[in-house]
Amino acid sequence: MTMNENLFHQMDELLNQTYPPEKPGASVLVTIDGQVLLRKGYGKANLELDVSVEPHMVFRLGSITKQFTAVCVLMLMEQGLLDLQDEITRYLPEYPTQGRKITINHLLTHTSGIKSYTEIPAWLALWRKDMSLEELIALFKDQPMDFEPGERFLYNNSGYILLGAIIEKLTGMHYADFIQKKIFDRLEMTHSLYDNPARCVPGRVPGYTRGAEGIENAPYLSMSQPYAAGGLASSVDDLALWDAALYTDKLVRQSTLERAFQSGRLNNGEPTGYGYGWMIGEYEGHQLIEHGGGINGFTTSAIRVPDARLYVAILTNQDTPNPDPPMVAFRLAALALGKPLIEPTPIELTQEVLESYPGIYHINEREERVIMREGLRLFSQRTGGMRLEIFPCAADNFFIKDSPDRFVFTRDENGRVDGMKNIRHIGPPEFAYKTDKPLPSQRVFITLPVELLGRYTGSFEIAPGALVIISLADGHLFIQAPGQEKQLLQAESVERLFTQTVDMTLVYEFDASGNVSSFVWHQGLQAYPGKKLE
Repeated sequence: MTMNENLFHQMDELLNQTYPPEKPGASVLVTIDGQVLLRKGYGKANLELDVSVEPHMVFRLGSITKQFTAVCVLMLMEQGLLDLQDEITRYLPEYPTQGRKITINHLLTHTSGIKSYTEIPAWLALWRKDMSLEELIALFKDQPMDFEPGERFLYNNSGYILLGAIIEKLTGMHYADFIQKKIFDRLEMTHSLYDNPARCVPGRVPGYTRGAEGIENAPYLSMSQPYAAGGLASSVDDLALWDAALYTDKLVRQSTLERAFQSGRLNNGEPTGYGYGWMIGEYEGHQLIEHGGGINGFTTSAIRVPDARLYVAILTNQDTPNPDPPMVAFRLAALALGKPLIEPTPIELTQEVLESYPGIYHINEREERVIMREGLRLFSQRTGGMRLEIFPCAADNFFIKDSPDRFVFTRDENGRVDGMKNIRHIGPPEFAYKTDKPLPSQRVFITLPVELLGRYTGSFEIAPGALVIISLADGHLFIQAPGQEKQLLQAESVERLFTQTVDMTLVYEFDASGNVSSFVWHQGLQAYPGKKLE
């Protein structure tokens, strides 16, 4: 067996385990220097018709769209139509910047401070609405800024909506037409398009999600809304054409593209780990340039490793977080590089050492990370995030299972833990200092009368077609959010229910008769209303 044949079998085994034949699947392509190592479909493209995934099929890309938008901006820069340091009001004079200087560079690098419209709870109710570009911008333009431009990195879909608007303003063409003419047609990407549900597209697959009854069709989202931040669809073959073109001057000069593949920097000089439409990272001495995507019914990931001319693309027709395409793509890239991800062996720590870590760690003015101990086990939970167990692998070094990321605790001159760094394979290390805040007391749950549990159950709509299901089984309440596994709900009062695994609380509202009418879902700093369906 040749080395490439052995590599194919390792990858194929991983993908067969990840995408079973009877469930929504994935189209996967792995190439090195233009040579195909693996090109194959896994799982089902269409559950109703029992059609399997084939590698030529077309999937929605989600946020992989952003790299196409970024290259369009660079094309206009090379034509002398814009400068990346121009203020956006030069091209969008009516946009209210609230007295701030916001540049095109800020939009490209997610450092503008503009509110991302996908984080606005009111947006959820609008999923089915076809919106003009003006209406889309109106969703976020008057929202308070999250921070001063250049002060922080915060992933932001609104910025790429505005980039699309600037492209249209300068070219006189619709964004979709510009992408089609200047990129897809030029590179003969015949299976790529700005996705339009009304158009008949050969090989286009439907998207699925996980619901209370199992796999369901994903909720409808008007494709007018993701626009230049996530509106494109393509195949793995076309993405390989795209990647190959990025090693040439077909679209823009290599000297220009180098800027896209370098980390942006904040006002204080710190790197952001994000270029122009790509995340920038490192693994075993190799630069990784990658991006994932998520949109109703689809998750995607693509990684390029320039020094090895390696490209990995995974397009799936399911929006469940597990399996996670970026992690699967990373494992494939590591295999292709001959440096497979090997999980460390946990070590044992004494009670005294373990006791030095728990605390509340300050990330920024909006987010914290809580490190808590249960016996000999440590857990980490970020504001609004999952509760994850972390395992020691060396002094002050911890890992999460199935991840290359690490947590490294720092100590002061007296040996006391004073902070922690989350070292990620993509993006810069995230530092958080240990505060003097007391750990939150363990949430105490009460036992609700069995005869009252039924009133909490039902289907609650948080967006058109997106339902949160509260169910009752064996005397316990469970919650299932769109695309998520069921989780146990516990009550800390008659009105407030919560889960131990996610930083999330449901606050129920009752009508005059004591029947549940709605709830508000609180997660992190966000609050989402859910109306009970009859």
